Amino acid sequence: MNYFVDANIFLRYLTNDISEQAEAVERLLTRAAAGELQLVSNAMVMAELVWVMESAYRLPRSTIQEYVLIILNTPGLTIPEAEMITQAITWYADKNVDFIDAYNAAWMIGEDVLQIFTFDQKHFRRFSEVTVLLPSG
Repeated sequence: MNYFVDANIFLRYLTNDISEQAEAVERLLTRAAAGELQLVSNAMVMAELVWVMESAYRLPRSTIQEYVLIILNTPGLTIPEAEMITQAITWYADKNVDFIDAYNAAWMIGEDVLQIFTFDQKHFRRFSEVTVLLPSG
């Protein structure tokens, strides 16, 4: 049986800010690693996780990258978009762009959609594979 995991579960585990909840998550992850149950999550949860760690916890990008990679490599947890998220979190840290922009660039490149209409030229110009276009009147 599959069980969906929300961002707050990962936050409790990674930050240990509520120790009882962090311990409960540790037990859950141990069960998943042992094959007792299968956990699943998705890119939206990872985006929320990044946003909360940035805005509420004010963690540095390198720490956020480390935490997301820990989650992506958790035994017993499946995230279908893991490869794209790995690329996005790397660009997020290395290119200093918003996680969502990095994810969208990873998606675009993966789908061979290499042109984007956006007013956010600053971030998307950091992806050499992508051509940034402005809509004209």
